[in-house]
Amino acid sequence: MAKILVIDDERAIRLTLKDILEYENHKVEIAKDGFEGLDMVAKNKYEVILCDIKMPRMDGIEVLEKIHEKYKDIPVIMITGHGTVETAVEALKKGAYDFIEKPLDLNRLLVTLKHATEKKELIKETKQLKRKINKTYEMVGDSDKIVKVKQMIDRVAQTDARVMITGENGTGKELVARWLHEKSERADNPFVEVNCAAIPSELIESELFGHEKGAFTSAHKKREGKFEMAHTGTIFLDEIGDMSLPAQAKVLRVLEENKISRVGSNKEIKVNVRVLAATNKNLKEEIAKSNFREDLYHRLSVILIKVPSLNERKEDIPLLANYFLKMSIAEYNTPNKTITNKAIDELRKINWTGNIREFRNVIERLVILGSDKITEKDVLNYAQPLSR
Repeated sequence: MAKILVIDDERAIRLTLKDILEYENHKVEIAKDGFEGLDMVAKNKYEVILCDIKMPRMDGIEVLEKIHEKYKDIPVIMITGHGTVETAVEALKKGAYDFIEKPLDLNRLLVTLKHATEKKELIKETKQLKRKINKTYEMVGDSDKIVKVKQMIDRVAQTDARVMITGENGTGKELVARWLHEKSERADNPFVEVNCAAIPSELIESELFGHEKGAFTSAHKKREGKFEMAHTGTIFLDEIGDMSLPAQAKVLRVLEENKISRVGSNKEIKVNVRVLAATNKNLKEEIAKSNFREDLYHRLSVILIKVPSLNERKEDIPLLANYFLKMSIAEYNTPNKTITNKAIDELRKINWTGNIREFRNVIERLVILGSDKITEKDVLNYAQPLSR
C-alpha cells in the first residue's frame, strides 16, 4: 500500500483514479491543479505522485520541476493526452519516473505504480544502509544536553530552515551540521563545507561564488563556487564569524534572492541551497563591534543550536571513551584493549579545553602508548604529558 497524490484538472479523471487506486488498497489524495498539488506535497509525504501534463495556470512540466527540485526521491508519473508524447519524453529528461498516455491503461498504470513504489522503498533502504555504514559521524552520548541537541536536529532536519550552530572549538559543530543534512530530504545531494576562517579575505568571494576566466590575475579558467556546488544540497559555512564584511553582504544577497553572480560576471545564477552556519564567537558581541552584520545574523539564525562543551557533559565520558577506543583499535589495527573504571574516573577529572577533538586524541594516545588494560596510571602518564 502506498500514499499517492493525483494532480489533474479533470474532475472525472481525478475521481476515477482515486476509486481505482483505493480499490487496490492505496491511500489516495487528489489536487485539482499544480498550485494545490505543490501545497499538498509541502505538507504531506507521498510515495508516488501522478501528474497530468496539460493543466491551466501551471502545466505538469513546471509542477514536475518544482517537485524534483526539493523532493528528488519521490517518483512522479506523468499523465499525457494524445499528441503530447514529445512533451512526455521531455518530462523524462527532467526527472519524471515514467509517463502514461490517456485513455489510461489500468494494467499499465498498476505495473508502473508497483515499480515506482519499489524504487521509492529501495531509495529508503539505501539511505538507511548509508547511515548505518557511515559511523564516522555518529553522535555519541545520552546526557540531557546532548539529547536536547539530537531532539532539535530531528525536529528541524526535514525543514529547509537555516540553522546557526554555536559552541566552543572541538565540540562537534560540523557533526551537527552533517546530521542536519543526513536526516533531511537533501541527504542524497551535496554537502559542501566552507571554513571561512581558513580562506584569505581576498579569496572568500571567489571561493563562495566562483569566478570567470580573467576575473583577476590568477583566474586562469572559469571556476564554480561553493554555492553552485551545493545546488539542491546543503552548504555549511563554518566559522562564519571570521567572514569579511564584503563577503557577508554578498551572502545576505544570496539568502534574500537565491541567486549568485561569479566574480567577473554580471550574469545571475539561480541556486537552491540550504544554508547552515557555525561559529565559536559571540556574534552579538561581534555585531556591537561592527564586525558582523546584524541583518545577516537574523537571516542565518532562524534556528539556534548550542553544542555543549565536554566539560558540560562529563557523564558522557564512559560512552565516548569506549566508542573512540574501538575506533582507534580498528584504525591502528592493534590488539583489543579495555579501559578500567578508575581510568574513566581520571578522564572525568580533566579540564577538556579542546573538547571532543582533544578527548579523541587522548584516547588514540592511550591506545598507542597504554597497556592492554588501560588504567588510571596510563591516563595520568599520557593524557596530559605537558602538565607533568
